[in-house]
Amino acid sequence: MSQKIIICSGDPRSINSEIIYKCWKKLNNSIRKKLYIISNYDLIKKQFKILNYKINLTKIDNINQITKTNKLKIININLKFKDPFKIPINLSSEYVLESLDRAHKYALRKDVLGIINCPINKNLLKKDNFGVTEYLAAKNKIKKNSEVMLIRNKSFSVSPLTTHADIKRVSKNLSAKIIIDKIKTIHYWYKKSFNIKPKIGVTGLNPHNAELRKNSEEVKIIIPAIKKLKKLNIRVKGPLVTDTLFINDYKKFDVIVGMYHDQVLAPFKSLYKFDAINVTLGLRYLRLSPDHGTSENLIGKKKAKETSLMRCIEFVNTLKK
Repeated sequence: MSQKIIICSGDPRSINSEIIYKCWKKLNNSIRKKLYIISNYDLIKKQFKILNYKINLTKIDNINQITKTNKLKIININLKFKDPFKIPINLSSEYVLESLDRAHKYALRKDVLGIINCPINKNLLKKDNFGVTEYLAAKNKIKKNSEVMLIRNKSFSVSPLTTHADIKRVSKNLSAKIIIDKIKTIHYWYKKSFNIKPKIGVTGLNPHNAELRKNSEEVKIIIPAIKKLKKLNIRVKGPLVTDTLFINDYKKFDVIVGMYHDQVLAPFKSLYKFDAINVTLGLRYLRLSPDHGTSENLIGKKKAKETSLMRCIEFVNTLKK
């Protein structure tokens, strides 16, 4: 049974066709044979033409069509359009949701190593504070807050406990159980994937850990969770003070778990730029995405960096089922 890697081309109003092309040109034939792109054939073809990218494509209806061709395989999703880079929002939304649903369906197969979705504007998912992480968690019918967003570089990772929640909602969304469950998921994923017990640092929520006041989230929620995790023989330390953590101390850990999105992603991206991948843990399959957005301001300029998508492909290709 040949192994397959699924790439969902994502938001049509984006740099996604550019980064797919740039990766394809760098990949060897053995990896190219594994790749299947979920997209609209005519859309990709016309976007490549506008960008003056010359590449051989082949249109297929589903992943069951066996082809040994070295052409870029496009699993066709219907989409009507006039301007290939200016698709109306309602049509883009329908297209993206159908693409994700198809990717989810394929990901459950034994011959699929994992799925990679290229960047998507979250507004296309039609729910507030709802990203692809949450969408696929719902498709997997897993318990709320069971999914984990992990942003990974080869040497270091970060994970926000609350993903796309507004700041005013972060404290309300925290609990000792959420901290424990998500850190256990990270711990076991590292053991399974890399055969190591990761060193995990946990941040506080408030500036200077709220000086550890009795009514603070640090004292009421975070510290009790850390104590329980230590009893499970998980290598965890905290709560760590975030304003100095990313100067040097982060190097002592394999993973830093933060309380909210920007608390850990902002410093991580300052350190590693595009050399990272976004991994969703807790699903029934491996899902990754590049660690950047749709970059609509770069469409047609040929300045987009393909590094993160390339890292996603390389990581999936190292795995076996």
